[in-house]
Parts: sequence; C-alpha cells; structure tokens
Amino acid sequence: MRLKVLILSLLGLVTLVINYLAETRNGYFDSKVYYGAIQYWFNGDGGMVYDWLRPDTPYGFTYPPFAGLVMSPMSVLPFGAVVVTAVIATVLTTALLMYWLAGPLIARMGQPRWFALGVAICLALSFEPVRETITFGQVNTLLLTLVAGDMLFGVAKGRRWAGVGIGLATAIKLTPGIFIVYLLVTRRWRDAATAAGTAAGATLVAGAVFPDETREFWTSALWDTNRVGVLSFLSNQSERGFLARLPIDRVESKVWLACVLLTLAFWAWRIVRAREDVIGGLALTGIVGCLISPVTWIHHCVWLIPALVRCVDTGWSAVGRERRPLYLAGAAYVVMTSRLTWLWEKRPRPPLELIGGNLYVYFSLALLIWTPIGTRRSSVVKEPDRVVA
Repeated sequence: MRLKVLILSLLGLVTLVINYLAETRNGYFDSKVYYGAIQYWFNGDGGMVYDWLRPDTPYGFTYPPFAGLVMSPMSVLPFGAVVVTAVIATVLTTALLMYWLAGPLIARMGQPRWFALGVAICLALSFEPVRETITFGQVNTLLLTLVAGDMLFGVAKGRRWAGVGIGLATAIKLTPGIFIVYLLVTRRWRDAATAAGTAAGATLVAGAVFPDETREFWTSALWDTNRVGVLSFLSNQSERGFLARLPIDRVESKVWLACVLLTLAFWAWRIVRAREDVIGGLALTGIVGCLISPVTWIHHCVWLIPALVRCVDTGWSAVGRERRPLYLAGAAYVVMTSRLTWLWEKRPRPPLELIGGNLYVYFSLALLIWTPIGTRRSSVVKEPDRVVA
C-alpha cells in the first residue's frame, strides 16, 4: 500500500513537472485568443468576434458563433479564472475518459483500482496532445468527452437521446462532425438524425442571436486558413500538413483530396465490417478525423486516445503475435510524449524531415490500419457499463 502511494505520488509529481515545462512554452496562448476575442465581442465597440486578431499575429477566433455563445462567460471573468477553469476541466475530462475507456483493462489487471486508474490518468496527462491542450488552454478533451460519452452510453446502448453529444460537439467545433458520418456509414439513421438536428438547432440558435457573426463565419472566416496558421508548420500532423511540407505545391490540393478519399474509404470498410463495435468505431473515427482535417495541430491528437487504449486493452493479456497492438500503442505513446517530432521544427532537408517531421501522421495511419476492431478479444470493451463496476 505505501509503495503504491509512493509510486503514484512520484508519477504525479513528474506529470506536474512535465506540464509546467510545457506551460512555459505555450503560456495558454489559445485561451488568450479566445479571451481577447470574446472580450472584444461582448465588451468592445460593437465589432464582430471574427474582426479581432491577437496583436502582432494572424490568429483570431475560428469557431462557429455557437462556440462563442458557450464561451460568453469569458466576457465577465478575469483571465486567471478562465485559465484555472480550463485546466481543471481538461484534467477532470481526461480522468473521466480514462475511467470510461480503460476501466475494463483496469478491472482485469489485479491491481487496486485507485492505483491503476491513477497511473492511467498520469500517463494520459503526460501525453503530449493532452499536455498541449492544457497549456494552450484548448477545448479538445471537453469535446472528446462529449462525443465519447454519447458513443458509449447513447449509441452503444440504443438510447433515444443518442447523437445529442455528437451534435453539440459539432456545433462548437466542426471537426467532430465526422462522427455524424460514422453514424450514417453504420446505418444508425435515428442517431445520425438526432446528431445532425442537434448541431443544426444549436447553429440556428446562435444564428438567431448573432446573425451577422453567423453570416461572417459561414461565408468568410471558415474559409480563411490564415486564421489558424501555416499548413506546413510542423505541428500540423494531418495528411494535408504532411503534403504541405513536400515540394509539390502545384498538385498538393489534388493529392490531398485523393488521400482523403482513400483514407475515408479504408476507414468506412473497417467500421462497416464491425458495425456493432461502437468503441472500436469511436477509436477509428477519432483517428480518421485527425488524418483528413486540413489542420490537425498536435493538441488535436487527443482523439487518438481511444485507439491507444483499445490497443493496450486487446494486447495486454494476449500472447505471441496477438500482442502487437500493445507494442504499437507503446511505441506511439513514447514517440508522442517525447517531443521527438520537434527536433525537425527547423526543417532539415528530406529524407530526415520526411521521416521525423511527420511521426504523428505515420502513427495515426498505423493505428487506423492495426487498431483491433470487431474481434473476439477487442469485444471486452464493448459494454461500457462494466467500467463502473
């Protein structure tokens, strides 16, 4: 008991130090953008939220107006309170995700649950996309929790409200809309209609309250890629980012479209063959969303967490070649926590940059191909209510 408390305390301290060092680099940059835009919008001289850019940068508010409505409390809160709230929310949602996703594995490990869950939470908080989410002041784990909760306790159980969480997440930030596509591909028509209806309803509410901002977002701000940064920047670990770092400017957009179509086709083939494996669907859809998005900053890669947990879960008690998912997850976690990719930030010439500057892309593709889904062994995480046993 004392040894376990000591180990967990040391691991917690290491996690705290890792996140502190990340904060010295990132300084809650994205929260400052959100805060400045919301302050300008609600407390300024009547300008639109999309007019505001952080001084001396091209960065501004990039989310739909409904997200601005959700963030409106920032207009009356001091920035320090916003940061504290964001950090606490990210830590709590990360812990909840580990409780949901790693619960079946923890139950089989033979360790005290408080200890195994504590270790899992510390490992998750040290994972670079999560610590970047914390120290940039991002909303990624909140959206992942909305979607995962909907998939685990709504879609998987056939609840009438299934799709609401996916719809709300999509209304806040468009990229979770890939899960509506998942519901359509797996022929969950009612859930897809609920998700699409929720997203549309939330968008219409925001449109009624902020008609000018809604028009500006859908006709201009959404299509202005300069607002989110340079596509070729190393932190963009999507297929588009990979291609943008290659000397193929003239055909880049066409090659990207072909890659997106091929990636979606392979994803759809895998999930259709295992339609009933909802957690596997959550894992693969999170991966494909990261790959096909034009911009997937490293902190967006929290969507890979369900796939990593699935690989560990299916490989933990396996033997021989069946342990390969465990090795894949271990390698992916180590690389994605080590900041190894950033060694290529200064863009050395290929092939070094081609290899080292796209490590997240390569591991995302590997996870899309080899994350177990629909197998007898992977079905141990099919019933999410066992997590709370």
